[in-house]
Amino acid sequence: MRVGIVVSILAAVAVAAAAPYEAGRPLPEPVLFAEGIVSAGAFDSHPAFSPDGHEVYFVRSTPQFSDWKIYVSRYRAGGWEAPAMASFSGRYRDADPYITPDGKRLYFISDRPIVGEDKKDMDIWVMERGSSGWGEPRRLPAPINSAADEWYPHIAASGALYFGSGRPGGLGQTDLYRARATATGYDEPENLGASVNTAEDEYEPWIAPDESYLIFNAFRSGGRGGGDLYISFAKEGGWTPAKELGAAINTAGLEISPTVSPDGRYFFFASARKKGDWAEGERPDRAQNGLGDIYQMDLDALLKSAR
Repeated sequence: MRVGIVVSILAAVAVAAAAPYEAGRPLPEPVLFAEGIVSAGAFDSHPAFSPDGHEVYFVRSTPQFSDWKIYVSRYRAGGWEAPAMASFSGRYRDADPYITPDGKRLYFISDRPIVGEDKKDMDIWVMERGSSGWGEPRRLPAPINSAADEWYPHIAASGALYFGSGRPGGLGQTDLYRARATATGYDEPENLGASVNTAEDEYEPWIAPDESYLIFNAFRSGGRGGGDLYISFAKEGGWTPAKELGAAINTAGLEISPTVSPDGRYFFFASARKKGDWAEGERPDRAQNGLGDIYQMDLDALLKSAR
């Protein structure tokens, strides 16, 4: 009797501790995340979860993918709430949210002005979480931000910051960089090199916490669509030649915003794949309508197919 009670208690604790994105079944192939709520017919992408998984910040864009705002949905009473625009977003172009594993900082990119000065390029900003929510955004100083665009900040367990940038001196128009953490900030960003970067465009790096592999978005000729996802593994102080992630992930549509859930179990990304055939002016207001939707799958399945 006592054993049965203990088992029941442990099972209840496990259910309570499960993250809301827990699928409860194997996901060897991508499936829609929060269909009809987060993936709901707008251009939805770039999910970033709080450490417990009960908040997801994401980007909702115009159909032309030319203007971006950050939204948030919270998991309450057994379901995801209707998304609302994040308190710090709405006035400027904001995108690429990322929450640190301890939940204390939220990074994002924005073209918001600096001390009243209008800006046209995207820079990396950060906020600290206090007792009453997120504090005021502050722009990361040089050498991280430059006069060119910066994209998609993610931080490894070592503190190194990985991001994309169109700064001069790269191998292409936009490359991927790593800036090692110092006691006072960051070292000069280093280009990740020719195994990852090309003469074309690489934008969005997600780095494994131990820096053993990198998944990123790139726009390369000969790809499956307008933008595809690639993976590269750390090897002997460098990176293996990047490998395209295959037809289960990449389609004739746009694939962007690779990331992994806080518990390390699920791979999330956004895709503009569509289900159906219709004229542009007749696009249905639902997921898989040719705009962006957020998908998830088992990370183990992805890595097994990529090696």
